[in-house]
Amino acid sequence: MTRQTEVSPTVLYAEIQHFYARHMQLLDDGKADEWAATFTADGSFLAPNLNEPVRGRDALAAAVRKTAAQLAEIGEIHRHWHGMTAVTPREDGSVLARCYALVFATPKGGEPRLHRTCVCEDVLVPDGTGWLVRDRRVTRDDMP
Repeated sequence: MTRQTEVSPTVLYAEIQHFYARHMQLLDDGKADEWAATFTADGSFLAPNLNEPVRGRDALAAAVRKTAAQLAEIGEIHRHWHGMTAVTPREDGSVLARCYALVFATPKGGEPRLHRTCVCEDVLVPDGTGWLVRDRRVTRDDMP
């Protein structure tokens, strides 16, 4: 019996929503190591601006630190919002979570704007107390 068959779909959905709320706030707060810890040790992240996936917690944390430094340099804050999340349990105990991801950018002293619209597809695995990202693939609406 897998974790997904032990809880109701409503509870599973709530767990995944809570995971994303914490996960995205860690990212937006620049907490690179804590954010990377929400991936499996060999977790991967692939986005259209990358030639190959970023793999492993150390590389994921380094990428967040780099982005946080760039944003600080230009004086801009980014906030990620995940919504319209569909959660599909899989036979191996993982779940496929597919959602729309919006990134809002706010320059210090300026007006917020919608920076990017994306689709985020994650394979999440239970870790005993919650969920970890094993594989993330992001596609952007403005790119083929």
